[in-house]
Amino acid sequence: MTSGSFDDYVDSLSQLSNPFDPTVPTAESEEIRTVATALADLEAVDRESLAAFIREQTDAVPVLGLAVGLTREKLKNVLRHHLGSSGWITLARDRSGEVIAMLDENYELVRLIEEQRGRTYDFGDVLVARAGTRRTATDAGATGRRVEDEIERVAQDLGLPAATRTRFEGRNGQTAPCDLAIPAGGKDALIVVAAKGFDSTGSKLTDAVREVEEMAEKRLPTQFVMAAIDGIGWKSRLNDLRRIHDLRASNQIDGMYTLEGLGDFRRDLEAAAKRLGLI
Repeated sequence: MTSGSFDDYVDSLSQLSNPFDPTVPTAESEEIRTVATALADLEAVDRESLAAFIREQTDAVPVLGLAVGLTREKLKNVLRHHLGSSGWITLARDRSGEVIAMLDENYELVRLIEEQRGRTYDFGDVLVARAGTRRTATDAGATGRRVEDEIERVAQDLGLPAATRTRFEGRNGQTAPCDLAIPAGGKDALIVVAAKGFDSTGSKLTDAVREVEEMAEKRLPTQFVMAAIDGIGWKSRLNDLRRIHDLRASNQIDGMYTLEGLGDFRRDLEAAAKRLGLI
C-alpha cells in the first residue's frame, strides 16, 4: 500500500480548523457582553450586590470568572476545590454568597470588577486579551472529529459496515483502541483505522502515537491497520509524527494518510475489503 518519504508526508499536512473572524458576534460573546453591561450598571459593587446578581443571573458566574482571569475549565476546578461542586448554576442559586466570597478572597473579585467595569480599553488591550484566551473546547473537538468523519464517510461510500470509537481484539485476545473498525469492533474487526487530527499541540499528540503503536503491536497478521493523521499541530511534534511514519515504513501498519490523500485511503481500503471478502 502507498508509502512515501517522511518529508512528503509533512508537506501534505493540512490545516483542519477554519479561519474565523474574532469580530463577528457569537451567542457566547453576546451573552458575555450582556452580563458585562449589567455589571457596569450596578449601583455598587460589593460581595452582597454580586451575590444577589448571580442569584438572579446564574449564567453570569463564568463571566465573573473571566473578570479574574479564569477560563471555564479553571473556574470549574476552583469551584470544585473550594465548594465541592463545579455546577455553578446550582451554586449561584443556592450558595451565591459562598461563591462570591471564595472568588473575592482568592482572586480579589470585588476590586477587579470595580476597576475594570468602567475602564476604557484600546486596541492593544483587546489583542492582549485575545492572546490569553482559548477558543477551544468546541473548535478542538470539531477539528479532531473532522478526520474521523472523513474516514467514516469513505467506509460508508464503499458500503462497508463499521463501528466508531471502539476497541478491537488482536493477538492473544489483547485489545487496542481504534477510531474505526470494519465490519465491527471486538473479535469481528478485520480492518482498523486510527484517526488523529490536531491543529494545536500538546501531550495529546504523544498519546495518539501510543494508540497507533498499540494497534500495530496487538494486531493479528490477518488484520489491516491504517492511520489517518493530519493537522498542523503535528508540525510542532515532528518526532511524534515520525514514530507513526516509521511504523508505516517498516510495514507494521498498512497505510498512513492525510486528508489530502483520502483518494489513496479509499483505494487501499477498498483493496483490503476485497481481499477480505467484505466487498
